[in-house]
Amino acid sequence: MALKETFQSKIDPMRNRVKTLVKEHGDKKISEVTIAQAYGGARGVKCIVTETSALDPMEGIRFRGMTIPELQKKLPKAPGGEEPIPEGLFYLLLTGDLPTETDVLELQEEWKKRGNLPDYLIDVLKAIPLGTHPMTQFCMAILALQKDSIFAASYRDGMSKMDYWDPMYEDTMNLLAKLPKIAAYIYRK
Repeated sequence: MALKETFQSKIDPMRNRVKTLVKEHGDKKISEVTIAQAYGGARGVKCIVTETSALDPMEGIRFRGMTIPELQKKLPKAPGGEEPIPEGLFYLLLTGDLPTETDVLELQEEWKKRGNLPDYLIDVLKAIPLGTHPMTQFCMAILALQKDSIFAASYRDGMSKMDYWDPMYEDTMNLLAKLPKIAAYIYRK
């Protein structure tokens, strides 16, 4: 799939950028923290790097440097729709590139192929007592899918840290493809 290849092509440049940044500036301070900030949830403390999003207290969240109104204009929409479709935002977050309509259609098709729920998962969902909170059911379904985790199997087999991205990508794609059907099953129950 083109998405996986696009994502893979960005891994080594990102690794090299981070390695260079740490080598050249690794001893520089980026923040000082007060006790109040530590107890207050680290508000205002720069303590983690994220490439995908940033929350500005005045203008709101930015995804890959773009505000929500900017994304509403730039991301592909369903035919006749006014709002971006979720697959477009996922593509942007993963790659840093604005997707084309073709990119989004390919992602939708990929998720359709991966979206079937295994029989054992249906059995798990059926066994959950009525009255169990829907989010509890949702979490239990996700946890049950660990049985099919490609990452878990590869990790047990001793894969290299440099290869973690590949089985994690596969697990993420498999899980995201199944979430709508899991939610629908729980809702119907």
